[in-house]
Amino acid sequence: MANHIDLTIDFCGVKFKNPFLLSSSPVSNSAEMVAKSFDAGWSGVVFKTLNSDRLPIVHPSPRMACIDYGAKKGVAVQNVEMISDRPLKDNLTDFLYLKKNYPDHPIIASIMGFFSDEWAYLAKAAEDNGVDMLELNFSCPHMCIEGAGHKVGQAFQLLEGFTEAVKNVVSIPVIAKMTPNITDMNEPAMYAKNGGADAISAINTVRGISGVSLDDFVPTPNVFGKGAISGTSGPAVKPIGLNFIASMAKNEELGLPLSGIGGIETWIDALEFILVGASTLQVTTGIMHYGYRIVEDMIEGLSDFMAERGIDRIPDLVGKALPNLHETEAFEVDRQGIAQYDLDRCIGCGQCYIVCQDAAGQAIEWDAEARRPNVIEDKCLSCMLCQFVCPVPEMISFKEMPGDWHRRETAVMDSSLEKDVKVEPFTMEGPNECVI
Repeated sequence: MANHIDLTIDFCGVKFKNPFLLSSSPVSNSAEMVAKSFDAGWSGVVFKTLNSDRLPIVHPSPRMACIDYGAKKGVAVQNVEMISDRPLKDNLTDFLYLKKNYPDHPIIASIMGFFSDEWAYLAKAAEDNGVDMLELNFSCPHMCIEGAGHKVGQAFQLLEGFTEAVKNVVSIPVIAKMTPNITDMNEPAMYAKNGGADAISAINTVRGISGVSLDDFVPTPNVFGKGAISGTSGPAVKPIGLNFIASMAKNEELGLPLSGIGGIETWIDALEFILVGASTLQVTTGIMHYGYRIVEDMIEGLSDFMAERGIDRIPDLVGKALPNLHETEAFEVDRQGIAQYDLDRCIGCGQCYIVCQDAAGQAIEWDAEARRPNVIEDKCLSCMLCQFVCPVPEMISFKEMPGDWHRRETAVMDSSLEKDVKVEPFTMEGPNECVI
């Protein structure tokens, strides 16, 4: 690992030794767990969401279900877990312990109330017991009561009001955690900013169903014969997390620091979130799968990448990919290409031929004797499906074609029927505008 690399990051005026934090979840449930993570190398924690003791919190049993894909375990995890079921006093005592024994590791308290006074009460209690920041949980997907969890994240006036109620009673930075169960995150993020939020974190888990048992037809996790739509996390939701972070990072009007969450399991995942605008990174499902030790690989991988590229500081990477992120209308469609094959490395499995015939341009001929594909260049759509299914890494690559190259038009199955086609030419009448 490159020792000269500086992984520290300033987030809302709070210094973190590296960008890697535990997210508010089962992996940050107690001081004992958090202390173990700090010893492993994590720089900070968003402690599991506080309970005011006003209502008893009892977790369903069982509370999780795993989604596997082929040999890959834990592509996604569905959970029906609620906020902390520990007494508020126990959690506050844990804050004092962690600040005493790990003073250089910032503590972020996640809180969630049901009305303004409860939000303010939890915020003040957390601040009075030493936390460095607050994260407002406007995103828990399991809260079925109006005015709580993701219901607030979908009710923007409430979100703004609760943020303001917290900001009125504390002096420490406040992060608003957004729900992904919405179309455009910029709108609620702006309401959070108007309420005084200092930063935004995203995403929380995505509402989903992990599966349905074919024995009793109960969706999983099966809680004594009942299933539920609840939060899905893990590598499968990373594209959703990257999308929301990037869209907010590109919003100059928002202009708040971002904490990225969603399927971060490797240093590459972490770097991708940084490149689209996240300054700190929060992890849960990766820890569920591999334990706190994964932070060692994340630190080493990120440090080595930075050393190789001559980049000394994390802030120099934040948002680096955003200038290259456009709407699809910006693509240069006059530039086209094809898939090219390194046949010396081909193992003759034929998977490329199958998918090209059944799901792409039917641009591969199969040499059965040699067990090798032959690309028909002017039929190739450059969809790259063959590359995605090929078991040999980098055997298939994309090749740009010359400017005068043209792709063959798709043949009509029976051209003799063209004379029977009934369609009137399209004409525009009146102004070119959409009428609703």
